[in-house]
Amino acid sequence: MADDQEHFSCPMCLELLKDPVTTACGHTYCMSCINTFWDQDNEINSKYCCPLCRQTFTLRPVLKKNTLLAEMVEKLRNTTFKDMTLDFNKAEHGDVECDICAGEKRKAVKSCLVCLVSYCEPHFQPHLELPILRKHRMINAHKKLDQKICPHHDKLLEVYCRTDQQCICFLCAMDEHKDHETVSAAAERTEKQMQLSETQQKVLLRRLEISVEIQKLREAGDSITNSAWTAVDDFDRACDEHIRVCVRSVERRRSEVKELVRAQQGAALVNR
Repeated sequence: MADDQEHFSCPMCLELLKDPVTTACGHTYCMSCINTFWDQDNEINSKYCCPLCRQTFTLRPVLKKNTLLAEMVEKLRNTTFKDMTLDFNKAEHGDVECDICAGEKRKAVKSCLVCLVSYCEPHFQPHLELPILRKHRMINAHKKLDQKICPHHDKLLEVYCRTDQQCICFLCAMDEHKDHETVSAAAERTEKQMQLSETQQKVLLRRLEISVEIQKLREAGDSITNSAWTAVDDFDRACDEHIRVCVRSVERRRSEVKELVRAQQGAALVNR
């Protein structure tokens, strides 16, 4: 079920698609997400583009709801919640607590960036059922929702300033960051994810290269070791041969000396 939700999730809000629409480049978003993105991005950069592939459009595309996809998402949403058990766990240490629960707090499953409230499963239901609440931006339960809101304008941090390398709101982008290089936070997140993926591939490739280099070094080390022992064996054989030659030379010299001594003794006896 989690895999199905991933396939039918909006790449901007990361939730199940709401009123899904597909751009000319083939990417699908919630209608409210892509319209909000184009509203803000157009005022900042005076152009329309796809947040994922960055394909630009001369005119703002006319979006129509993908009815078939919407029905599939709705069936998935209904199936998901029908399959869920009613045994909602209470919040434990480290969990995000539901802000609505009175008394014992349940574990929150979603946080609303509009309400700035975290909800457990039962209290989250109205955001799925009421049309006005379904338009709210939802994320997985998050402890510090205030970090998603601009402290100066109380607006969502939906713009990323590349000049200052920080998330800002739409009003910040039009004010103190107006001359800075800015993009939507969703576009920056997508680009960072692509960069991370490229970095991971480079790291993996480098690890493979290092593994090959280590194997070559090991083989070279083994070769050097074998060569060293071969040299030792050759040296030992050379020493043994040299010793044998020396011994034969000494033995021959000794025999010659003995013969000379015998000859001298024989000559001495003759002269007497």
